[in-house]
Amino acid sequence: MQNRTATRQDGVTLIELIITLAILAVGAGLATSGVSAAIHAANTSSATSSLYAALTQARSSAANSTADVVLCPSADGASCSAGYHWENGWIAFVVTHTGSDRTPDEPILLHQQALPAKVHLITSAGRTRIRFQPSGSNAGSNATFTLCDGRGPAKASAYAMANNGNLHSTTPDPVYVADACANL
Repeated sequence: MQNRTATRQDGVTLIELIITLAILAVGAGLATSGVSAAIHAANTSSATSSLYAALTQARSSAANSTADVVLCPSADGASCSAGYHWENGWIAFVVTHTGSDRTPDEPILLHQQALPAKVHLITSAGRTRIRFQPSGSNAGSNATFTLCDGRGPAKASAYAMANNGNLHSTTPDPVYVADACANL
Protein backbone atom coordinates (compact mmCIF):
# COMPACT_ATOMS: atom_id res chain seq x y z
CA MET A 1 0.00 0.00 0.00
CA GLN A 2 1.19 3.39 -0.88
CA ASN A 3 1.43 6.03 1.84
CA ARG A 4 0.01 9.38 0.78
CA THR A 5 0.66 12.49 2.70
CA ALA A 6 -1.86 15.26 2.60
CA THR A 7 -0.59 18.48 1.16
CA ARG A 8 -1.86 21.72 2.54
CA GLN A 9 -2.93 24.40 0.09
CA ASP A 10 -2.99 28.04 1.08
CA GLY A 11 -5.56 30.49 -0.30
CA VAL A 12 -9.24 31.15 -0.30
CA THR A 13 -12.03 29.42 -2.04
CA LEU A 14 -14.23 31.19 -4.53
CA ILE A 15 -17.14 31.10 -2.09
CA GLU A 16 -15.06 32.73 0.66
CA LEU A 17 -13.98 35.44 -1.77
CA ILE A 18 -17.57 36.14 -2.89
CA ILE A 19 -18.81 36.35 0.71
CA THR A 20 -15.99 38.72 1.64
CA LEU A 21 -16.71 40.96 -1.35
CA ALA A 22 -20.44 40.99 -0.55
CA ILE A 23 -19.75 42.05 3.04
CA LEU A 24 -17.40 44.79 1.85
CA ALA A 25 -19.97 46.03 -0.68
CA VAL A 26 -22.72 46.24 1.95
CA GLY A 27 -20.37 48.04 4.35
CA ALA A 28 -19.30 50.51 1.68
CA GLY A 29 -22.93 51.16 0.74
CA LEU A 30 -23.87 51.88 4.33
CA ALA A 31 -20.88 54.14 4.82
CA THR A 32 -21.61 56.02 1.60
CA SER A 33 -25.25 56.65 2.50
CA GLY A 34 -24.26 57.88 5.98
CA VAL A 35 -21.66 60.23 4.58
CA SER A 36 -24.10 61.45 1.93
CA ALA A 37 -26.76 62.19 4.56
CA ALA A 38 -24.21 64.08 6.66
CA ILE A 39 -23.16 66.17 3.66
CA HIS A 40 -26.79 67.00 2.82
CA ALA A 41 -27.46 67.98 6.45
CA ALA A 42 -24.38 70.21 6.51
CA ASN A 43 -25.35 71.87 3.22
CA THR A 44 -28.86 72.55 4.51
CA SER A 45 -27.48 73.98 7.74
CA SER A 46 -25.20 76.25 5.72
CA ALA A 47 -28.13 77.35 3.53
CA THR A 48 -30.20 78.14 6.62
CA SER A 49 -27.36 80.19 8.07
CA SER A 50 -26.92 82.08 4.80
CA LEU A 51 -30.64 82.83 4.64
CA TYR A 52 -30.71 84.03 8.24
CA ALA A 53 -27.65 86.22 7.67
CA ALA A 54 -29.19 87.72 4.51
CA LEU A 55 -32.47 88.48 6.26
CA THR A 56 -30.61 90.05 9.18
CA GLN A 57 -28.39 92.15 6.90
CA ALA A 58 -31.33 93.31 4.76
CA ARG A 59 -33.34 94.26 7.83
CA SER A 60 -30.41 96.08 9.40
CA SER A 61 -29.61 97.88 6.14
CA ALA A 62 -33.19 99.12 5.87
CA ALA A 63 -33.07 100.49 9.41
CA ASN A 64 -29.68 102.13 8.87
CA SER A 65 -30.41 103.65 5.46
CA THR A 66 -33.93 104.89 6.19
CA ALA A 67 -34.98 103.30 2.89
CA ASP A 68 -36.71 100.05 2.02
CA VAL A 69 -34.52 97.06 1.23
CA VAL A 70 -35.78 94.15 -0.89
CA LEU A 71 -34.47 90.59 -0.68
CA CYS A 72 -35.42 88.43 -3.67
CA PRO A 73 -34.38 85.25 -5.47
CA SER A 74 -31.81 85.91 -8.20
CA ALA A 75 -30.11 83.52 -10.59
CA ASP A 76 -27.84 86.16 -12.16
CA GLY A 77 -26.92 88.25 -9.10
CA ALA A 78 -28.25 91.41 -10.74
CA SER A 79 -32.03 91.10 -10.98
CA CYS A 80 -34.89 89.40 -9.18
CA SER A 81 -36.02 86.07 -10.60
CA ALA A 82 -39.65 85.30 -11.25
CA GLY A 83 -41.12 82.79 -8.84
CA TYR A 84 -40.46 81.66 -5.32
CA HIS A 85 -37.49 79.30 -5.74
CA TRP A 86 -34.37 80.66 -4.04
CA GLU A 87 -31.89 77.80 -4.55
CA ASN A 88 -30.21 79.63 -7.45
CA GLY A 89 -29.19 82.45 -5.11
CA TRP A 90 -30.58 85.81 -4.01
CA ILE A 91 -29.82 89.49 -3.79
CA ALA A 92 -30.72 92.38 -1.50
CA PHE A 93 -30.85 95.96 -2.73
CA VAL A 94 -31.91 99.42 -1.57
CA VAL A 95 -35.19 100.40 -3.21
CA THR A 96 -35.34 103.86 -4.77
CA HIS A 97 -38.70 103.43 -6.52
CA THR A 98 -42.11 101.99 -5.68
CA GLY A 99 -41.70 98.52 -7.20
CA SER A 100 -40.00 95.45 -5.77
CA ASP A 101 -37.88 94.58 -8.80
CA ARG A 102 -34.38 96.01 -9.00
CA THR A 103 -33.55 98.76 -11.47
CA PRO A 104 -29.94 99.19 -12.67
CA ASP A 105 -29.39 102.31 -10.54
CA GLU A 106 -30.25 100.56 -7.24
CA PRO A 107 -27.19 99.33 -5.32
CA ILE A 108 -26.90 95.65 -4.50
CA LEU A 109 -26.17 95.15 -0.81
CA LEU A 110 -25.58 91.42 -0.91
CA HIS A 111 -25.44 88.60 -3.40
CA GLN A 112 -25.81 84.97 -2.36
CA GLN A 113 -24.51 82.40 -4.83
CA ALA A 114 -26.54 79.29 -5.70
CA LEU A 115 -27.02 76.77 -2.93
CA PRO A 116 -25.21 73.42 -3.15
CA ALA A 117 -26.65 70.74 -5.42
CA LYS A 118 -29.69 68.97 -4.00
CA VAL A 119 -30.58 71.80 -1.61
CA HIS A 120 -33.79 73.62 -2.53
CA LEU A 121 -35.27 76.68 -0.83
CA ILE A 122 -38.69 78.16 -1.56
CA THR A 123 -40.94 80.78 -0.02
CA SER A 124 -44.67 80.70 0.15
CA ALA A 125 -45.93 81.25 -3.39
CA GLY A 126 -47.38 84.68 -2.58
CA ARG A 127 -44.11 85.99 -1.09
CA THR A 128 -41.51 86.11 -3.84
CA ARG A 129 -39.96 89.29 -2.43
CA ILE A 130 -39.17 90.28 1.16
CA ARG A 131 -39.35 94.04 1.58
CA PHE A 132 -37.93 95.46 4.80
CA GLN A 133 -38.99 98.94 5.86
CA PRO A 134 -36.82 101.39 7.84
CA SER A 135 -38.71 100.32 10.98
CA GLY A 136 -37.19 96.84 10.58
CA SER A 137 -40.52 95.22 9.81
CA ASN A 138 -41.31 93.61 6.50
CA ALA A 139 -44.13 94.74 4.30
CA GLY A 140 -46.79 92.17 3.52
CA SER A 141 -47.88 88.97 5.16
CA ASN A 142 -45.73 86.48 7.00
CA ALA A 143 -43.32 84.55 4.79
CA THR A 144 -42.46 80.90 5.20
CA PHE A 145 -39.20 79.46 3.86
CA THR A 146 -39.10 75.70 3.20
CA LEU A 147 -35.80 73.83 2.74
CA CYS A 148 -35.38 70.34 1.31
CA ASP A 149 -32.24 68.42 0.46
CA GLY A 150 -31.18 65.08 -0.96
CA ARG A 151 -32.38 63.27 2.19
CA GLY A 152 -35.96 63.86 1.02
CA PRO A 153 -39.25 65.18 2.41
CA ALA A 154 -38.87 63.54 5.84
CA LYS A 155 -35.92 65.85 6.59
CA ALA A 156 -37.46 69.06 5.17
CA SER A 157 -37.50 72.10 7.44
CA ALA A 158 -39.43 75.35 7.47
CA TYR A 159 -38.90 78.80 8.96
CA ALA A 160 -41.56 81.45 9.30
CA MET A 161 -40.73 85.14 9.26
CA ALA A 162 -43.19 87.33 11.09
CA ASN A 163 -43.99 90.86 9.95
CA ASN A 164 -41.60 92.23 12.57
CA GLY A 165 -38.75 90.42 10.76
CA ASN A 166 -38.16 87.68 13.33
CA LEU A 167 -37.50 84.20 11.95
CA HIS A 168 -38.48 81.02 13.81
CA SER A 169 -38.69 77.31 13.07
CA THR A 170 -42.13 76.00 12.16
CA THR A 171 -43.78 72.78 11.01
CA PRO A 172 -43.28 72.33 7.26
CA ASP A 173 -46.44 72.42 5.13
CA PRO A 174 -46.68 69.19 3.09
CA VAL A 175 -47.62 71.13 -0.08
CA TYR A 176 -44.51 73.31 0.14
CA VAL A 177 -42.37 70.32 1.12
CA ALA A 178 -43.49 68.49 -2.02
CA ASP A 179 -42.63 71.55 -4.12
CA ALA A 180 -39.25 72.11 -2.46
CA CYS A 181 -38.31 68.43 -2.71
CA ALA A 182 -39.36 68.03 -6.35
CA ASN A 183 -36.55 67.20 -8.78
CA LEU A 184 -33.94 66.40 -6.16
